[in-house]
Amino acid sequence: MQLLQQSGHPLPPGAPGSVAWLQGLIDALCDLSSRDALTGLANRRSFEAALGREIDRVARSGEPALLLLLDIDHFKRVNDTHGHAVGDLVIQAVADVLRETVRPMDLPARIGGEEFAIILPNCAPAFGQTVADRVRLRIEAKSVKIGPSQTLGVTVSVGGAYAPQWVRSTATLWKERADLQLYRAKAEGRNRTCLEPTPVSLVSPEEKGLLFGTSNFGEFE
Repeated sequence: MQLLQQSGHPLPPGAPGSVAWLQGLIDALCDLSSRDALTGLANRRSFEAALGREIDRVARSGEPALLLLLDIDHFKRVNDTHGHAVGDLVIQAVADVLRETVRPMDLPARIGGEEFAIILPNCAPAFGQTVADRVRLRIEAKSVKIGPSQTLGVTVSVGGAYAPQWVRSTATLWKERADLQLYRAKAEGRNRTCLEPTPVSLVSPEEKGLLFGTSNFGEFE
């Protein structure tokens, strides 16, 4: 109960001790454990679980799914100049934009200090760059109020990759591909979006092993 109260989570309805009340308490605690305390977005553990489920779904259905990784530009400078309280305001502002920008079916998450991720199921490759740029530009347009008459601008670098369709890959490899694009966005000057050049990546040696390792297709290599 104290955990729920401290987090601002509503207390479960019903008479304390009743079956409905206990179930509501369990549901609330489960929800709390999957959320980042500062932003209310999905936390890293929840994100990792969702990423695994999504890459399995793509392998079975062949439907496209895009993973975006976002990093707040020069965040250390914000903390060093304005303090960690302002840094928290910047993180919360970015989280608010993500929540307002994505579809209900998408999953935005905070996966590190100034790092965020978005899982976008059924996102057609033709729209991937547009979707990623829309998120980035809305964050760039956001003014974070840090004092009575002072605001702070914020930008993010974005890297994205599509899960390989019809390939039994892993969440780790998918994330590594998106992270490579995020690194490229930073290296090219930050406040930009970099997606893999092709919607469906070439199959890596690791994924080739996953694809052929337990099947009879290896004889056709």
